[in-house]
Amino acid sequence: MSPRFFETVGQPVVRGRGFTEQDTATSQMVAVVNQAFVQKFFPKEDPIGRHFGDFDQKFAGSFEIVGIVADAKYTNPRDKIRTMYVRPLTQQLPGLTTPNTIMAEGRSLYINSITIHFQQPPQNVDALVRNTLANIDPNLTVIDLNSLDYQVAGNFNQERLIARLATLFGVLALVLASVGLYGITSYQVARRTSEIGLRMALGADRARVVLMVLRGASIQVGLGLLIGIPIAIIAAHYMVDQLYGVKSYDPLSMLIALLTLSASAAIAGFIPARRAASIEPTVALRTE
Repeated sequence: MSPRFFETVGQPVVRGRGFTEQDTATSQMVAVVNQAFVQKFFPKEDPIGRHFGDFDQKFAGSFEIVGIVADAKYTNPRDKIRTMYVRPLTQQLPGLTTPNTIMAEGRSLYINSITIHFQQPPQNVDALVRNTLANIDPNLTVIDLNSLDYQVAGNFNQERLIARLATLFGVLALVLASVGLYGITSYQVARRTSEIGLRMALGADRARVVLMVLRGASIQVGLGLLIGIPIAIIAAHYMVDQLYGVKSYDPLSMLIALLTLSASAAIAGFIPARRAASIEPTVALRTE
């Protein structure tokens, strides 16, 4: 990695330092490790200034730890965080003799992508990058050029599709449930027209009639929630592996869903209830 790499990708240095221009081929070989590395190999001591090696005992203690960065996932966000150490591109292990070690060292220092940091959004980024690289080496070829946000978002295409489908089906289910509750409540009001008229003739006010109708709708909603909440918790348990960041039990999401469903049910039940309260007692008493 090159200087300011961690700043460019947004991975903060929590202790020590990152790479600098002073980390050259002739200076002390250094490395920056992540927090998982520290927890595994230096759980009870300060790793800054400590040395570790690679390959075999010949290179034990070759790298000095100069910084610790926050844990991050560079590839699949569903994978567990791995122990990681990062070296500057300017430093290469000397004295490698076996083909395997030479190949491994070459692969670790091979530059297959470049991350560029801009102070402000530039104009014609594609042309600017291609011209700059051509001035450095005409043989360099730009295969693909995308923003970091675009590449990160590409890791969540499957999750985004599932989330949109789940949202679509959820909205559809909410609409169907609201329409169904409205229809059942309206049917019950129509059947109880005579009863409502009699109650109003005996002195029941409109507010009491509205509450009576809403009480019946609330019972249906309560039964639906009593059955639906356990099913939702079980379904969330199976969706943990399908959606990144989804927990098997999320009280906040459950509360928002509960309030949304209750509000929709209240609106669906209030319309027939208001219609029932507007019934004239004399007209209702004539209804068979």
